[in-house]
Amino acid sequence: MTTVRFSTLLSIALLTSGTVAAGNASAQDTAPKSAPAALSLELNAAQPSDKGCRLTFVVNNGLGTDLTKASFEIALFNDSGVVDRMTVLDFKELPQGKTKVSRFDLAGIDCAKISRALVNGSNDCAGDGIEPTACMKALQPSSKTDINFGV
Repeated sequence: MTTVRFSTLLSIALLTSGTVAAGNASAQDTAPKSAPAALSLELNAAQPSDKGCRLTFVVNNGLGTDLTKASFEIALFNDSGVVDRMTVLDFKELPQGKTKVSRFDLAGIDCAKISRALVNGSNDCAGDGIEPTACMKALQPSSKTDINFGV
């Protein structure tokens, strides 16, 4: 009878330790993971203006530090899929964690004829501890317009 009790206790101990280990593994699997650094750039609107086409962007800097300078070269494709224009959009300073709206008037462009906007590269990406390639690596483009916007 002593052997049965010992084996029963041993079984309970092994089952309990397995459950605790599995519980710890589950807790580690569900622990919040830090989000990767991101620089979200949303093409929010494309509206006709007196000059041509006004593009409105909503940008949020999630890189972990302020950007003192951020600009991107954008290629604009016409409704035939041909590059119509390349331009540099200067977003200037982008404080960490702050959402900023920037508007750019592009002279001589009909918004209705822009089919696609491509972020061709980053001309400026500067801030304390920021690598020059950080903006492009962390860029997350999106669009709320009919214009296909990406990298």
